[in-house]
Amino acid sequence: MAYTRIHAIKATVDKSIAYICNPDKTDGELYVSSFGCSAQTAYLEFAFANGKNIKNGDNLAHHLIQSFAPGEVSFDEAHQIGKELADRLLGGKYSYVIATHIEKDHVHNHIIFCATDNIDHKKYNTCKKNYYQIRKLSDELCNEHQLSTIIPGQQRGKKHTEWEAERNGKSWKNKLRRDIDATIKLSNSYEDFIRLIKLKGYEIKGEELDGALSYISFRPAGAERFVRGSNRSLGNAYTRENIKERIETRDKKRTEYKQRDYVKRKLIDTSSENFAESPGLQHWAEIENLKIAASTYANAKSISALEQQVAERRTISTTVRSELVTLEHEMKPFAELIKYAEQFEANKPYHVRSKKSKNPDEYFRRHESELLLYDGAKNVLQKAGIDTKNISLDQMRADYHTMEKKKAELQKSYRTAEKEISEMEQKLQTLNQYLNKQPSQKQPEEEKTTISRHSL
Repeated sequence: MAYTRIHAIKATVDKSIAYICNPDKTDGELYVSSFGCSAQTAYLEFAFANGKNIKNGDNLAHHLIQSFAPGEVSFDEAHQIGKELADRLLGGKYSYVIATHIEKDHVHNHIIFCATDNIDHKKYNTCKKNYYQIRKLSDELCNEHQLSTIIPGQQRGKKHTEWEAERNGKSWKNKLRRDIDATIKLSNSYEDFIRLIKLKGYEIKGEELDGALSYISFRPAGAERFVRGSNRSLGNAYTRENIKERIETRDKKRTEYKQRDYVKRKLIDTSSENFAESPGLQHWAEIENLKIAASTYANAKSISALEQQVAERRTISTTVRSELVTLEHEMKPFAELIKYAEQFEANKPYHVRSKKSKNPDEYFRRHESELLLYDGAKNVLQKAGIDTKNISLDQMRADYHTMEKKKAELQKSYRTAEKEISEMEQKLQTLNQYLNKQPSQKQPEEEKTTISRHSL
């Protein structure tokens, strides 16, 4: 698993980078990498990029830390995961330095990236949404590398006994919330919700919308006390008014044809304890499952045709994903070249004046930063085979934005294909589950193409 946190650097970028690149912590800088800069001159290159931002602002860089559980990951793999996290988060637009510290039991990555991107000169926004994106990307990478992930608590302010119970999966309030959520999904109206929640064994009071009681209250079977559906007790989503609003909002989002609602729904799992203890709820679920399966069959035409459609969409998805990965691999180094081309052009006048200076040593002392940036950029561009005498930054940026548009189109096509695959696989699962067959089981061709409607 990996724990992540991030904070802004408002001064002394050079000291921060020097700290993370400490040879004693990185095996002699073996576990130090960079993108769009050199670790040795990153603070100068960050300053150059930040100077291009009109609004500028206080943040000069951001320091992201990714910590792993002791003994779960090797040094090499931790460093690789850190680079993948930086690349996915920053999209090849921001320069960064990554250092993996290996001197402690828990291996951890330090990623310091420039606050301003190299293409559009926009500042990175450290909002809560972006923090959750970092955590999500880190968890995805941990899953891909078969590491465990941290599942953070979503609520605060609980009593210690309640927190302990929830951590152990025994919170009765949490169970009540889950039951209410599940019942809302099954309800066509507020009255329907009250009927179904009672079938689950709950005693209800205060359910009348214009009644004397201010709150709806729930009491599970065997419990001594009622629990209020209030902001303080269960949360704002579980008040009487908001339960009604959630049901009505859900109804508005339904498709025009009621039959399609059943097509997109999964079969109700009747194996839980609530169904076993309530014959009425069991009977209702069986009828609902019959409607879902019948509607799915009517839209699917045949299992074999549905399987063929899934295979076709899967081919499209794989092809688009491959094109997307190839394009992203092209965009990352190209963005780096744009950054160095701009750095080269901006500092070229200092190089020219240095050559004409009567006292080159004095000029170098006064403009050391600019001359170092010029030399570094020139070396990178020449290694990439670019003629530094004929650089067109405008054309390079235009080409990059064309690649960005193509990437957006591919991402849209990929999401559409994956959504269609998910919907079709749900239909297959519904049919196979209701017919008590697994997708891998072979059916006679006649049965595949003409499933008896009577059996549904």
